[in-house]
Amino acid sequence: MILSCLQVGILATSLAIFRAGIVKASPSLPRSASSRQVEFPAVDVPSHINPYPDKPRITFSSSGTFKLTVFSDLHYGENPWDDWGPQQDVNSKRLMRGVLATEKPDYVVLNGDLITGEDTFRENSTTLIDRIVAPLNEAKIPFSSTYGNHDNEANITHLEEIRREQLDSYLSYTRTAPPGIGGEGGEGNYWVPVYEKVTDLTPALILWFFDSRGGWSPGSTSAPLPDWVDDSVAGWIERETAAMEAGWDSIERRERGALAFVHIPPHAIENVQKTLNSTANPGLNADTLSQGSTQATTDPSSAGKDQPFWDALNANVKNLHAVISGHDHGDEWCAREPTKDVIFCFDKHSGYGGYSSPGWGHGVRNIVFPSADPIGGLESWILLEDGETTARVTLDGNYGR
Repeated sequence: MILSCLQVGILATSLAIFRAGIVKASPSLPRSASSRQVEFPAVDVPSHINPYPDKPRITFSSSGTFKLTVFSDLHYGENPWDDWGPQQDVNSKRLMRGVLATEKPDYVVLNGDLITGEDTFRENSTTLIDRIVAPLNEAKIPFSSTYGNHDNEANITHLEEIRREQLDSYLSYTRTAPPGIGGEGGEGNYWVPVYEKVTDLTPALILWFFDSRGGWSPGSTSAPLPDWVDDSVAGWIERETAAMEAGWDSIERRERGALAFVHIPPHAIENVQKTLNSTANPGLNADTLSQGSTQATTDPSSAGKDQPFWDALNANVKNLHAVISGHDHGDEWCAREPTKDVIFCFDKHSGYGGYSSPGWGHGVRNIVFPSADPIGGLESWILLEDGETTARVTLDGNYGR
């Protein structure tokens, strides 16, 4: 993208104002969202690379670190017709509140299958989102969601859940892709900028979120949706990254790190599992990846349909630290995917809903950026509900080589 002379002039003028020490305050936030005033730099950033003009900027902490906690496969709403189902939601909410209180993350990701949609009723399916985001609203922690195959069912859709989430929480940064991007049932493709400091001109980190779809078309239990990131997303990634470079680099040349989240793991990860080493790749490895466990494998004839997405992600997103998925409740390991030379990690099954086995437990994946260095290593580990930590790894250039 090429900026017009007018845009360049505005940016230059704004930059001069910023360097003179003038900043403007954001609109005051609702009490339910934040008790502090957030300052923004007085730089007229083009709207297409400033997707949250009315929300607080996400930043690294005052100590220079950035901590994410990932809840995956919460599966709210199972068996609402008996006592067992609602109790699982109580257990999941207890886990969320406990983790948020002890870990105090800077940002939270809900990585798909928030709801077991096949068990919901049309008249109240989206109200389950209210319960899921309540602990996040209480803790006043910003967050984003991906949505999974169980979030597309006869009585619920990704789009309906996204809209409900946006209605429920001012600190939700989940949004929808432009029209025509993502395919049917795949509206949740977007990115979130993270700044080192609130007054920085450009972000230090981009969090990418992709919609792997799956499940069923609205009102149907006989029309399955494709279970891969639609190939329209490939071109969108290329255009978004080009716009970022043109827009931000005209303000300040700076390298940025990236981290990607998608519910169903890419098809390429199936081969990675065959080469795992329990020492180099610690963590539960109890789900064998096969048909239905990775993108584009529900129907074997569709295998590899996620390749355009996988190619575009790795070709265009610079300094991609890792790709993080849920979906397979019995896996929690990290490994390097050799065809793209990128690190992949599974989450930890967080919810008490959804399938499980004795000994698997419930918990979260924590990810810590020690600094805003775009190529520096990340620390990551699995935290179980009882406080035990497992599968601790350093995700850097040496990991998995």
